[in-house]
Amino acid sequence: MKRNRTYSIQNSPFVVPTDDGKLIKEHFGLATDGNPNISIAHMVAPAGWSEPYQTPEFDEYTFIIKGKKQFIINDETIILEAGQSIKVEKNTRLQYSNPFTEPCEYIAICLPAFSIDSVNREHS
Repeated sequence: MKRNRTYSIQNSPFVVPTDDGKLIKEHFGLATDGNPNISIAHMVAPAGWSEPYQTPEFDEYTFIIKGKKQFIINDETIILEAGQSIKVEKNTRLQYSNPFTEPCEYIAICLPAFSIDSVNREHS
């Protein structure tokens, strides 16, 4: 990351290791620059991807760049497409997935920053 007194340019985001085929590149946040207040990540969820239900301790904003992403929020199913965005408030039980045939590319912003300890994923 190139740092100046008044700005930082991120040319080498932290690639989060995953075992489900999802690509996560954190540009700013705990893993990249140690910032506990915000995380900004570029993600690609492959076709057929899903993760367990979770109840995060952070607000999460998602902006869909390409494809579609499914959200199950308090038992309501919502599907967003390219150009749409959503804010899910902290302490909301939800599940993210891409049950569609094309990958979904999106930006996720978490306030405060994402951490594995604060996402509260459920175990199956």
